[in-house]
Amino acid sequence: MVKLAAAERLPVVARGMGSGLAAGSIPMPEGSLVISLTRMNRILEIDTQNATVLTEAGVITATLQAEVEKIGLFYPPDPSSIKHSTIGGNIACNAGGPRCLKYGVTGDYVLGLTVVLADGSILKTGGKPIKDVTGYDLKGLFTGSEGTLGLITEALLRLVAKPQFARTALAEFDSLADASKTVNAILSAGIVPATLELMDQTAIVCIEEAMKLGLNTDVEATLLIETDGSDEQTVLQEAATAAQICEQQGARSVKVAQTPGERNNLWKARRSISPALARKAPNKLGEDITVPRSAIPEVVQRIREISENYGLPIVIFGHAGDGNLHPNVLFDKRDPEQWAKVEKMVAEIFAVSLAVGGTLSGEHGVGLLKRPYLEQALGPVSLQLQKQIKQALDPLNILNPGKMFPV
Repeated sequence: MVKLAAAERLPVVARGMGSGLAAGSIPMPEGSLVISLTRMNRILEIDTQNATVLTEAGVITATLQAEVEKIGLFYPPDPSSIKHSTIGGNIACNAGGPRCLKYGVTGDYVLGLTVVLADGSILKTGGKPIKDVTGYDLKGLFTGSEGTLGLITEALLRLVAKPQFARTALAEFDSLADASKTVNAILSAGIVPATLELMDQTAIVCIEEAMKLGLNTDVEATLLIETDGSDEQTVLQEAATAAQICEQQGARSVKVAQTPGERNNLWKARRSISPALARKAPNKLGEDITVPRSAIPEVVQRIREISENYGLPIVIFGHAGDGNLHPNVLFDKRDPEQWAKVEKMVAEIFAVSLAVGGTLSGEHGVGLLKRPYLEQALGPVSLQLQKQIKQALDPLNILNPGKMFPV
């Protein structure tokens, strides 16, 4: 099919489940050939000796995780869209998730790829060897390329041992600034939780209104903290130390889940934020800037100032442990004045991130949404080099044209 598209110079857009938040899989221009990979949904091999899994691109992430966990292995990347996003899409955007703090992003688990190139030829790169410095790291090049360099059809992924124990806690703060500062305090103490998630008051209120989970709605922020590992005593000790640090930093209370049901409720709350925001406004624009952890308190304060200046709410939550914040602007797109404000607000949010040494995206990708700001983030030399790579691999510019690079 790609060979035919190349012969006819038809634009080709790879699509999984369409869960991306930066319009990366939206066809441009009209008349594009959209190739759905969702029926490539087989797990081809689970190799327990080498701790790898070979999977087709259309396998749902949660399905793959469940299968490998049946035999005591673990695939850590866990984007919020885990129950419907595909492995191919995760690789295309180098997806992250709450566990990235301890375990890393999707790209850290990609050992090999099968990719259909722009002329229809098939590239197989990488493999099961743990160490491989033979030639360029092509699997790294295609990871995060958002379908602009090739179509990922299969992936060889690294697995780790499944953690046997986990402890989850929710710390409540009367001050969002105190919650932000606590993130660095925990990490500075030498504790690396599996997850360290921040939720502000608007997010908490929306979740509680929608889910009725018994969350306190009069606190300004919460931190969701989970420690895990294979040694129960170490897991419990790390959780206890993190809880103590939260209290020292001004937490009103710290609640530790005592049962699997309580733990599931805490995670249900975190994973329900995005849909729950629909109760506050008909539209939202969800961002995912990533900043140095030391800059989190300053960035949170400046984002709140942007919200106040424009008169539109910005909900702040995200993977605070690795500096990946998700400011969500709530608005009504039917009101042209509000949409005009949103465009200015997003530009200012990006400017704040770049000003403190951060970046435009930690896991959503560039797609269409962040394309105008790419040169500001990368600089002209880096941008030109990436355009040359695109030209070398896709000289006809048929693979997901109009994405990532400014036009």
